[in-house]
Amino acid sequence: MTYDVIVIGGGIVGLATALKIKQGNPALKLLIIEKENKVAQHQTGHNSGVIHSGLYYKPGSLKATNCIRGYEMLLDFCRKEDIKYDLCGKIVVATRPEQISILDGLYERGAQNGLDGFQMLNAEQLKEYEPHVNGLKGFFVPQTGITDYTEVSEKYLEKTRQLGGEIVFGEKVESITAKGKTSIVNTNKGTYETNLIVNCAGLYSDKVGQMTDERANKLKITPFRGEYFEIKPEKQYLVKNLIYPVPDPNFPFLGVHFTRMIHGGVEAGPNAVLAFRREGYKKLDIHFGELFETLTWRGFRKVAAKYWRTGLGEMYRSFSKSAFTKALQELIPEIQEDDLIPGGAGVRAQACDYDGGLLDDFAIFENERAVNVCNAPSPAATSSLSIGQTVSELVLKRF
Repeated sequence: MTYDVIVIGGGIVGLATALKIKQGNPALKLLIIEKENKVAQHQTGHNSGVIHSGLYYKPGSLKATNCIRGYEMLLDFCRKEDIKYDLCGKIVVATRPEQISILDGLYERGAQNGLDGFQMLNAEQLKEYEPHVNGLKGFFVPQTGITDYTEVSEKYLEKTRQLGGEIVFGEKVESITAKGKTSIVNTNKGTYETNLIVNCAGLYSDKVGQMTDERANKLKITPFRGEYFEIKPEKQYLVKNLIYPVPDPNFPFLGVHFTRMIHGGVEAGPNAVLAFRREGYKKLDIHFGELFETLTWRGFRKVAAKYWRTGLGEMYRSFSKSAFTKALQELIPEIQEDDLIPGGAGVRAQACDYDGGLLDDFAIFENERAVNVCNAPSPAATSSLSIGQTVSELVLKRF
């Protein structure tokens, strides 16, 4: 079977990319290959559903530009397709004096990224937004919201199919070989020929990328598991909307926070611990080959040497509910260990380069055979239509 374009990966980025390609040129024959039996089974389906404003990202970076553009595109899509969302806003809170300068810098970065409506808050004003929060200073971000990204993904697929796009489920890409100017994609169940490959394989994007572009050898996806607790119903009054701490500026995670969910309930988390397999959603999920590969990667060893104290703290919180609770109590002192019910977990596909850098921006590699999206963690869900637009423009110029 021959296609103009094959998209590898049925997460939200792959689906948004496929949709944008078909909208740009409905005549192209397009196939999505997904190894699971339905879409959005990994990063997309395990996140907390937050619609990010673009607050955190370096001005002018791919994350900043795609998040801000993607935010508007996502809201427009949800309105047109009647997908539930809520722009409830969030507060970012400094609980310690040494965090205030970082908070002020974050406020300025948001302004540089074109966000408006920010409101700096003192301790009393914070409690007007979240009566049970503890903080010295903070600010309110009105643009932040919540939705269900699995529902969004399913709608992307529905719209793509309406335009003639195809998808196969339960097929894992095992190899890609060149055949003249085309490529042969071999899965565990079939063989497909295509003029162009678009790699949106998420947790395996580096592996798929290495099949078509040697630049993908210079980075490796390092899986970080984020574990959540849910707050029991009778204590959910402690959180009105979204409450975030001031993040560690040297670590690409946002810290444990509180998130009201679109279908009800409140989540607390996530932490960020090294996962022992790429799709390791439980503490004892281990794939010895993948773990060995992570631990022996020169870049990861450099990261571990730099952040070992942070990493040990995250690991301790993973195995100690009381330590996890203590971290949450910095934001809401009233929360107690008994108020927390074990929730789900997600795994972040965080690219790490050979020199020990945790890539802070999206990474897209293009060559004559493929477009490889090799680093697209959060805020990729919010940014999905914008990333899809960016990648589709690279694809459509070929045809």
